[in-house]
Amino acid sequence: MRCLHVLRHSTAAVLLFALSTFTAHAQAAPAPAPKPAPAGKIPRHVLVIGETKGFEHDSVPDAMAAVYNMGKSSGLWETVIRTDTELITKKNLGRNAKNLDYFDAIVFASTTGELSLDDEQKAALLSFVHEEGKGYVGIHAALDTNYKWPEYGKMTGGWFNEHPWMTFNAPIRNEAPDFPATRHFPASFHKFDEIYQAKDWSRSDVNVLLSLDPSKLDYNNPRVHRDDHDFAVAWAKMYGKGRVFYSTLGHTRESWDDPDIRTMYFEAIKWSLGMTDGSTESHPAPPAK
Repeated sequence: MRCLHVLRHSTAAVLLFALSTFTAHAQAAPAPAPKPAPAGKIPRHVLVIGETKGFEHDSVPDAMAAVYNMGKSSGLWETVIRTDTELITKKNLGRNAKNLDYFDAIVFASTTGELSLDDEQKAALLSFVHEEGKGYVGIHAALDTNYKWPEYGKMTGGWFNEHPWMTFNAPIRNEAPDFPATRHFPASFHKFDEIYQAKDWSRSDVNVLLSLDPSKLDYNNPRVHRDDHDFAVAWAKMYGKGRVFYSTLGHTRESWDDPDIRTMYFEAIKWSLGMTDGSTESHPAPPAK
């Protein structure tokens, strides 16, 4: 039995978990596998953070392993996975430890609460994306993180404000069929997942890629706080020079065996690394049917 309470205290254990689950994931739902990087070409480097200071999702190890395995099988990036935030810094850590200068993108895998970041680390992360033009990908509870750090919300696009329907068979619209991370989805579909409601979020600040179909939702619900009934499921945006992707999908462990979800995050990481192009221009919500 995989137990997050053990894994969160041991980066080595998480790495061993990722390696041990590679075969199982490949058999259940293999990550997309483009041609490996040409011989002699150094792949990109991705840092995955799974620190939790609030609610601990059972799917955190699955998400971290998926990112590791996607990079491994495709040859497009090498992954360092951590359950702490030590490497989010520009300081020389010694001990062969890597800092942000080594990485090209960072993934927050359902992080929660106020992460263990001091002022230098916060400035380093913002500069990593905003000034250096590197990538950031937020998975599910990355929106339930760093409420006391206003610039984090500005970078990601907002914060978690409850999940009105909990985990349900969510009716989803594909608003961006040309975007790399969502072009494989049909125009409308359902996913059994937990969809976050966002606060301090505006459609005008992001390119909404996926959203809930407002005509198929039950609003007789005290947890619904958005009067506009605009519930984004995935979006892309720029933060300075850097590319930012976020999706609420990935709450359940089972979602990481779903080829659609794995493809979405695989393509999102590639996009954040600048390997593909996709618009971040905002657009109005499509009319409800």
